[in-house]
Amino acid sequence: MKRTSSGSVVQLGLLQHACTADPAANRKKTLALAERAAQQGAQIICTQELFTSHYFCQSEDYENFKLAETIPGPSTAAFQKLAKKYKVVIVASLFEKRTAGLYHNTAAIIDADGTLLGTYRKMHIPDDPLYYEKFYFTPGDLGFRTWQTRYGKIGVLICWDQWYPEGARLTALQGAQILFYPTAIGWHPAEKKANGAKQHGAWELIQRSHAVANGCYVAAVNRTGHEVLKSVGGDGIEFWGQSFVAGTSGEIISKASVNTEEILITPVDLAQVDQTRTHWPFLRDRRIDAYGDITKRLID
Repeated sequence: MKRTSSGSVVQLGLLQHACTADPAANRKKTLALAERAAQQGAQIICTQELFTSHYFCQSEDYENFKLAETIPGPSTAAFQKLAKKYKVVIVASLFEKRTAGLYHNTAAIIDADGTLLGTYRKMHIPDDPLYYEKFYFTPGDLGFRTWQTRYGKIGVLICWDQWYPEGARLTALQGAQILFYPTAIGWHPAEKKANGAKQHGAWELIQRSHAVANGCYVAAVNRTGHEVLKSVGGDGIEFWGQSFVAGTSGEIISKASVNTEEILITPVDLAQVDQTRTHWPFLRDRRIDAYGDITKRLID
């Protein structure tokens, strides 16, 4: 970890790219991008959501369950080898086959010595047009978690989780200095002209607000490309890229393009987390005695 007069600076590496229908090619590509990120100085590397395939949840198709893999499995083994070689932390988003009939949308967290520290299973599962995730994924049963890695304490949530302040808060309360959000989100092309700017703006704004409310860094990693699946047809999904890192006051530190493959290398100073939380003590002033109703679906 690089030391500066202002504290500990860690280099984040976000991998933004398009995917194909070939899982082996996607894995090879993502590993190559991760290696390039490490060579460029990244210390914590995060993939986009479900990087080994097209975003297959555009339809409910039993054939897609064949895309799942175990954890540990071939992808984690490959990333563990790379993490150990380059002494980097890796967050890898995978379609997990836990057992026959039980699947999760899962992130594997690998430390800089190659150790598989654990997994996070996506807690909030959407069901919208072309995002039929409830057909594939069992909601996470591990709760919100953090991991002390060689380069800092991180939390990981996945895509639809990013809309829920409760998940960010519960992860931050465990000491997370950086929240990572592997993501696959885009526009329905027919809606883009009327609603595209609002949709993207809301997505970025809600995650920046997590940084503000919790005094931590937020790193969102999205895919690019226009995916029209042969088995589905129609207009497909135009993924909007624009992976970004937000600072502890919600400011955008770095941001990728809409449609370009990029390795977004971003330095973050973890000393800013302590400073921000001290000067803006939102965690101190929480009224935990008054929040019991948050566990209710609706307050009558």
